[in-house]
Amino acid sequence: LPYVFVADEAFGMSVNLMRPFPGNHLTREQRIFNYRLTVARRFVECSFGILSNKWRIFHRPLNLKYTTCVSVIKACCALHNYVRDRDGVRFKDTLTINGLSDLQEIPSYQIRRGAKAAYVYRNRFASYFCSAEGSVAWQ
Repeated sequence: LPYVFVADEAFGMSVNLMRPFPGNHLTREQRIFNYRLTVARRFVECSFGILSNKWRIFHRPLNLKYTTCVSVIKACCALHNYVRDRDGVRFKDTLTINGLSDLQEIPSYQIRRGAKAAYVYRNRFASYFCSAEGSVAWQ
């Protein structure tokens, strides 16, 4: 499975952007996928909120060159991680969780493979979240 960005219903499907299954009459697998996607999205939103409140530069548009923006974001992330390490706050590295080793980077040719592949990947993620490797006790 590729690395993906999480999104809500406002975004279109693509192989690198996952959105929830639409509708109210969903299977158990689809409901679990939507729940896990929502949890991930909230985690990202909270993380960005923490980052932007600590480094207030993110409270307004960055009127900088693209390369400078990338450097500013990397510096803020590095400083954020340094402060977390110094203060003793650590989070579990999700890349070491069993079953996530099957994730692959998206090669550039996959980006434009179309919506059909995106739906296949979403179904594969949904199946993974319900599998013995991908399920969690709180789902």
